[in-house]
Amino acid sequence: MLGNESPEASVPGEIRPTHEFYDYEAKYHDSTTDLVIPAELSDEESQHLRDLATEAYLALEAEGMARVDFLVERESGRPYLNELNSLPGFTDVSMYPRLWEATGLPYAELLDRLIELAMDRHRRRSMLETRYRRPGR
Repeated sequence: MLGNESPEASVPGEIRPTHEFYDYEAKYHDSTTDLVIPAELSDEESQHLRDLATEAYLALEAEGMARVDFLVERESGRPYLNELNSLPGFTDVSMYPRLWEATGLPYAELLDRLIELAMDRHRRRSMLETRYRRPGR
């Protein structure tokens, strides 16, 4: 996810670990884990996940960026929201920048966009007025 009031969802990606669980070892040290970007989904399935991610992002009043993770039931294909990661990684193995690259937003432009979103948020928050009342008044 990328955005403040009108967020955008990147193409979905899929992590295919070779171990039973996608644990620390599989994530950071196992080169056999396969990152599929974009995920092998139909257009309808992809759009459904993007819509669900956007709904979750807006419901949590997230701003700037986040990665919304789902678990998908193998038999039915039914998605389950797993988590909203408000600080996804930016390493060479991180999904977030790779997903945006596949969506058409290169890394340098992604950074520019994140800076613009932060400045927009700061401007909006700076316009808020805070008033303090003394107790008993």
